[in-house]
Amino acid sequence: MFNLCYKSLLNRRFIAALTVLSVALSVALIVGVERLRTEARAGFANSASGIDLIIAARGNDVQILMATVFGVGTTGAGISWDSYEMIEDLPQVSWTVPIMMGDNHRGYPVIGTSEQYFDHFRHSGGQQLIFAEGVPFMSPDGAVIGAKVAQAFGYTSGTEIVNAHGSGEVAFDVHDEAPFTVTGVLGHTGTAVDRMVFVSLEGFDALHDEPASEVADPFVLIDAPEVAGEHEDHHTEHSHSEDHADSEFTDGHVDHGDGHGQNDDYAEHGEPDEHDEGHQEHDDSHTHESDHESEVEAVTTSGGHDHGGHEHEPGTINAIFVGLEEKTAVLSVQRQLADHRDEALTAVLPNVALLQLWSITSTAETALRLMAGAVAVAGMIGMVVMLSASLDNRRREFAILRSVGATPAGVFSLILLEAVLLLLAGIVLGVIALSVLTLLIDPILAANFGLRIGVGLPSFREVLLIVIVFCSGLLASIIPALRVYRMTLSDGLSVRL
Repeated sequence: MFNLCYKSLLNRRFIAALTVLSVALSVALIVGVERLRTEARAGFANSASGIDLIIAARGNDVQILMATVFGVGTTGAGISWDSYEMIEDLPQVSWTVPIMMGDNHRGYPVIGTSEQYFDHFRHSGGQQLIFAEGVPFMSPDGAVIGAKVAQAFGYTSGTEIVNAHGSGEVAFDVHDEAPFTVTGVLGHTGTAVDRMVFVSLEGFDALHDEPASEVADPFVLIDAPEVAGEHEDHHTEHSHSEDHADSEFTDGHVDHGDGHGQNDDYAEHGEPDEHDEGHQEHDDSHTHESDHESEVEAVTTSGGHDHGGHEHEPGTINAIFVGLEEKTAVLSVQRQLADHRDEALTAVLPNVALLQLWSITSTAETALRLMAGAVAVAGMIGMVVMLSASLDNRRREFAILRSVGATPAGVFSLILLEAVLLLLAGIVLGVIALSVLTLLIDPILAANFGLRIGVGLPSFREVLLIVIVFCSGLLASIIPALRVYRMTLSDGLSVRL
């Protein structure tokens, strides 16, 4: 039966090849859409791994997530450094990482942060950032670049780079007066980190500091020497007057020494004079202040976060990455920040924001699935048409098979077997075509969108889709098989004019 079916398809190879191609296209499209959707969600989730909360000024959760984690867009208004220290001092908080944004390097986002970013940021299920070469920035003019940035421009440790103000390809002001030196290159992560440039808070802040305005009065510089001379003469006269007064006081004291001898003895052996009392009070006050500072320092060291450890404190920052001591404290921290009256803050849960993002993109995903399903249905219809169109030409073939002993069920099984072979060939070809296409477009997606699909074994959901396609094709082939089953021997042997 199998040999007969194979030779029958081989005899109709052109039509059979078209049917196989339509099935292969259906399988490749359906599985490809599902794989792209799954890998996109996994890539987004991996980029936000290890962050419990993202805190920024009051705004949209999805916008804050896209700006801070993926470098797309901005967070809008900034938050003060006082708010950062307040959040850092919360007992539920384990670590905090400040984030500053607004610059780009040749289209790649520039992030101002601290060295703690490289210690606490996690990706791909908890993996830590690894340096392919170099070290984190140790000075304000140091920079760390992602793997994609280094690959795109051939940067290595020691390369000088210049950043520009603005996001994306838009550059409003090129900061060529303050170049940065690459101190380290991060290893490949497959996340948005590969497409970022990291600098210190001080270095980022220095780019946007306005230079101090110089004195515009030209007479200041002209009169400066004279003023300085007058000041020096006045100082000389003042010193001379003081010396003259001291000499007169000394002479007067000597002349009247006999008259005040008893007072001198009383001052020497009795109660201290007012001058000595002033010195003593000053020493006591200084000692009290020193003790108070020591107590404050001890309290700061023993409890809470030491704000003195911040090397640079910018006026405002864009966002804060927060890690909590316990995951269960996330709702309480959210509530505390929502009730914070000094500044309007938003605490974003990355996973919840991702769910909101998927709800926004669900319409596009549904459209892609419907399109892939339509192509699959078209492929099944094409196979049914191919099998049905050949029945009229094969009536005599089936009549001969019936005449030599083939039962109607046997002829029915022959049609189903042909459909099974066509479906299997289309599925195999579709999976192979998808794998080749994935290898070709994976570098393009990684370069432009930071998304990696990869080639591997089909997932359970993909296998389920393939099974659905196979069963649908098999059910569709029953239509021509039933027509063959109803054919009679006399109908096949009769000659039609």
